[in-house]
Amino acid sequence: MIRSSYAETPSKDTGRGYQFGTFKGVFTPSILTIFGVVMYLRFGWVLGNVGLTKTLLIVTMASSITFLTGLSLSALATNMKVGAGGAYYIISRSLGLEPGAAVGLPLFFAQALGISFYVSGFAESIHETYPMYDEQLVAIVTLFVLAVVAYISADLALKSQLLIMAVVFASLVSFFAGSSARVPELAAGAAKPATESFWYVFAVFFPAVTGIEAGIAMSGDLKNPARSLPLGTISAVLTGYVVYMIVPFFLSFVVADSDVLLTYPLIMHYVARWPSLILYGVWAASLSSAMGLILGAPRTMQALARDRVLPSVLGRGFGKGKDPRIATVASCLVALGGVLLGGLNVIAPVLSMFFLTSYGLLNVSAGIESLIGTPSWRPKFRVHWAISLTGAFFCFAAMFMINAGATFIAMFCAVGVYYMMKRRSLTARWGDVRYGILMHMVRFATTKLADKKPDERTWQPNILVLSGPPTTRWHLIQIADAIAQGRSLLTVATVVPSSSMSAERTENITASIHQYLKKNAIPALVKVYPAEDPLTGASDLVKAYGLGPVVPNTILIGHTERPENFAHYARLIQQIHDTRRNLVIVRESDESPVFEEGARIDVWWRGKRQNVGLMLALAFLLNRDPEWAGSRLVLKTIVSSEEERDETMKQSESFIQNQRLNAETEVIVRRSGDAFETIRAASQGAGLVFLGMRAPEPDESAEEYGRYCQELMGHTENLPPTVMVMAAEDVEFDRIFE
Repeated sequence: MIRSSYAETPSKDTGRGYQFGTFKGVFTPSILTIFGVVMYLRFGWVLGNVGLTKTLLIVTMASSITFLTGLSLSALATNMKVGAGGAYYIISRSLGLEPGAAVGLPLFFAQALGISFYVSGFAESIHETYPMYDEQLVAIVTLFVLAVVAYISADLALKSQLLIMAVVFASLVSFFAGSSARVPELAAGAAKPATESFWYVFAVFFPAVTGIEAGIAMSGDLKNPARSLPLGTISAVLTGYVVYMIVPFFLSFVVADSDVLLTYPLIMHYVARWPSLILYGVWAASLSSAMGLILGAPRTMQALARDRVLPSVLGRGFGKGKDPRIATVASCLVALGGVLLGGLNVIAPVLSMFFLTSYGLLNVSAGIESLIGTPSWRPKFRVHWAISLTGAFFCFAAMFMINAGATFIAMFCAVGVYYMMKRRSLTARWGDVRYGILMHMVRFATTKLADKKPDERTWQPNILVLSGPPTTRWHLIQIADAIAQGRSLLTVATVVPSSSMSAERTENITASIHQYLKKNAIPALVKVYPAEDPLTGASDLVKAYGLGPVVPNTILIGHTERPENFAHYARLIQQIHDTRRNLVIVRESDESPVFEEGARIDVWWRGKRQNVGLMLALAFLLNRDPEWAGSRLVLKTIVSSEEERDETMKQSESFIQNQRLNAETEVIVRRSGDAFETIRAASQGAGLVFLGMRAPEPDESAEEYGRYCQELMGHTENLPPTVMVMAAEDVEFDRIFE
């Protein structure tokens, strides 16, 4: 049995309240929001600004965006158990808690401002009919009355919408039965009203087709969301589109003067056969739309609070239906601020940006889910990923066309919320699609890398650190992280006795190490490998660890001082050399590596060009790390006589200059003893020393391996912290510095 990726731990406060069906719970609030104040108070204004052809284009574009979003929503809703919170719930359970919050908070404010929009529309129609009433005062009183109704019961509010829909239907009959007989004419010499641009008109009109938000917001109170949301949403969108395509045709036929359309917001009132029905219709539609959002906005806030995005007190439910009364009060306070902000033309573009953002992310969610095609993606209503991503493109393109500056501000706010949630490190109780997205990217990138040949000019260290438990040899992980700097792959590995290990214990140790690294801000993978002994396990890891072409190219290990381990240790070095991996051995001293500004990094050039190329690459990367920033990089060479010194100095300085390295050069004449005595004397006081090394000869005896290791450790004795480097034979590291 395949476990759904949306499985969620139940909470004591997530039970369903009301059990509404498709018509009452989705179609009715959606269609009444569509047939709202824009249809009654701004359709004539739209037609007067851009003409019939462009009006039909605006209606088609806006409805297409909503229709495509409705399809995506239907796919998402039939693939999961939809809870309270509408679009926020769906996005958070698909893209994750942080992206869900990033769109959930703007969506809540959009819904709350939508209340202001429809209440202001109602007040405007009252003021147009009865000029003695103050428009803003009417809006505030109306908001208060609707808030009281929603506070008492959502069921009472939805029952009233059935009556409202009958009034809206009657008003449309009255409009289409009307004529031009009562249409007023402009006074002679009157100033012509100013016209607006196409995209501004689109922004004002777009809230007319955002009714599906009202249906989505009631998702937690539906009897069967998987059936009701697709059927109710798509039916409402198609019904609204048909009516919205007929209205401008009829208006343009009855009212030919565009100036009249721009001057009289209630032009439908003058055209209608029974004008009073238009007034009743606009009042009913605006009030019902406001009511739909008064029901939806608090439920979005309630869902955000239950997920701990907002304070939990805001999510408290009351009564049989778990009505969000505290969230209702908070939503109405935000709406009151919107009422004080201004009229319809001020609020509408802001609403459009918020709604387009949420619609775009809904489409992205459905498109990614379909594109990845995980086994958990089994919607009853299937939509091709290209359709959903096309819908997302249209949403974001429309946002840029409406107002590019506002789009960037909206994106900045969404990103800000996302990172704020990241910093809070909230743990979601559900899975999301991000793991699938990353796996899809890994599969694509790994497959493509298999067809590419590595090039030294683009080389990066992919480091496998054989550190054991992090607390025992933390300096190895520090050095590796300073080299990788979050730009290269880093794996921290530990070999544990296989006799005492089980799969569960291996997972627990892995999780513990991962948490320890995360706490210390080390971005690394973790590998726990059971084996009979550490050296055998290390050898097996080097040979087997990796995925396709993504295998560690650099192995970083610590030194050993146990003579009984010398032969096995030398054999491990030989095996690493045979697998064509770079080897980095970090030898501790009495002092830890000096991580401070001004510390000196000595790189000893002793002949083998590949080794010095790798040493310089590693030292250069280390020098870029913030903790090593400002350290001095010194390239040191030993010569036998003073005659050689000047020539070698010139060559070294020329090399550094040509390679654009911020480094110094030093040439030392060996006076007596072996070279390592000279190195010890010259590197005293260094923070870190890089030395090249050779591999042991293949197929040597245990005694010879032991002598090799003893010699290796003897050469580096009494040095500051030392990094011994052996470059892979098949990589021309000197090309990195061409």
